Amino acid sequence: MTTSPIERAADSFAAELARHRTGRGLSKKQLATLMGFDPSYVSHVEGRRHRPTEDFARRAEAVLEASGAIWQRFREYDELRHGRTGAAHRDPPVPGQWLPPGTGLVVEREVATLTHTGDGYHCAIRRELYNAGTEPITRYLVRVAVDRYPNDPGRSNRHHREHPLTFAELQLTAYRDDGNGREPMHWRAKHDRDAFKEIWLLFENDEGRFPLYPGDRVTIEYAYRVGRDKWGPWFQRAVRLPTRHLAVRLDLPADLDPKVWGAETSLSAEEGPLRTPIQRSVDGGRVVFDWGTDDPPLNARYRMQWRFRSPEPDAEPDNAPSGGARVRASDRMRAVGIVQRGDDLLRQRARQFDLPADEQHAREVIDRLAAMLVRLDELHPFSKGVGLAAPQLGIGWSAALVRPADRAADPVVLLNPRVVDAATETDEQYEGCLSFFDHRGLVPRPLRIDVEHALWDGSRVITSYEYAMARLVAHEIDHLEGRLYVDRMAPGVPLVPVEEYRETGTPWRY
Repeated sequence: MTTSPIERAADSFAAELARHRTGRGLSKKQLATLMGFDPSYVSHVEGRRHRPTEDFARRAEAVLEASGAIWQRFREYDELRHGRTGAAHRDPPVPGQWLPPGTGLVVEREVATLTHTGDGYHCAIRRELYNAGTEPITRYLVRVAVDRYPNDPGRSNRHHREHPLTFAELQLTAYRDDGNGREPMHWRAKHDRDAFKEIWLLFENDEGRFPLYPGDRVTIEYAYRVGRDKWGPWFQRAVRLPTRHLAVRLDLPADLDPKVWGAETSLSAEEGPLRTPIQRSVDGGRVVFDWGTDDPPLNARYRMQWRFRSPEPDAEPDNAPSGGARVRASDRMRAVGIVQRGDDLLRQRARQFDLPADEQHAREVIDRLAAMLVRLDELHPFSKGVGLAAPQLGIGWSAALVRPADRAADPVVLLNPRVVDAATETDEQYEGCLSFFDHRGLVPRPLRIDVEHALWDGSRVITSYEYAMARLVAHEIDHLEGRLYVDRMAPGVPLVPVEEYRETGTPWRY
């Protein structure tokens, strides 16, 4: 029997959530999908197995359009939980639509321009930002990726290994403009790889700091240069924040007679042509190609590609088929350094760390796994979550990293893990593997597993995982024990070629 005020408030929140959900005709799984949560999460909240969080309440309020009722129930619960009174509680407004947790940024307009300069390319990005969140923002993450031979991943990987992209050659500049003047922005490197950089643009410079406060707007501009020897014939924009309008422009020399086409991918669709045409115009000796879209979906990718029908002076031939021939998924994974099926290392049991003596080594391995997951985001939208085990990077140590479907959640670090208990109830769902990404396989897994694993200090703990996380974690532990998911498939069940697989972008079914 519920007796405490906090428990009664939690009951009221769960009841309000269920009332609005059923009123909308939504199942728990459907609501969880719309909110961006694991399909079982709504069930856990309504069943009082999970306490509601602010992020959950905000998303539920926005998705169900509850006129503030769900949010009010959460406020009552939250004030009791923290011992606050209603008068003392300053509450930010409920957003009109849910935003990814951990960021309140909205891109109101992005204009990305790539200009051929003869010896290379100049890229300029202009973004109009609005802080719709509750906290000041002090930095903004940007990515720079190059791929010299997009139709030949192996060749491109070798090329960038021998000729890595450097921060010095980028000549990166960044500015902010809040309407009261233009200020330079400092920047700091986050990841530095041969063909990929992640950079924090800081809302500060030598003259001071200028955070973007809740409710404020600012325009940021940043630009960089890449030589023709490193930039391939493509320009991609990825939608990582809620975006109202995206515009892309290519400015190419007319005397090279450029031919341009485009493609798009999203969490719910495989690659296909751009849904709207690219507009072509001539301006003196330049040919300008413009394309834009309103309200692009989160995690969508838009790529414009081109070829010059008149060869560039001193240009090295690409030997690539015109029109952008499709590259096998496994080739792309191999090109970025993922060990592929058939390598003996994937069939060997990984070596255990001696913690805490091996702590520094273990942290270095986890850092490499984390950096690779960032790189992989450029290649595929992992809507169901993703994991990576050290042997898949050619590292024979017992470490893995698992990122849940909710990208705001912290990745799960697994050191020397082993399954110590599992539910008898199982289900079968399709899995993919970075080490043979051309196929998907129907794999039975337990709905719950208990995993004993090491912490950095050498102590061991047991963590229980359910449903999607149980499947993701079990997949990576298999890698550390020298197994692949095909070993767990029922006899006679065939692998499905990725071209025939129809569930890309759909959530796990629980």
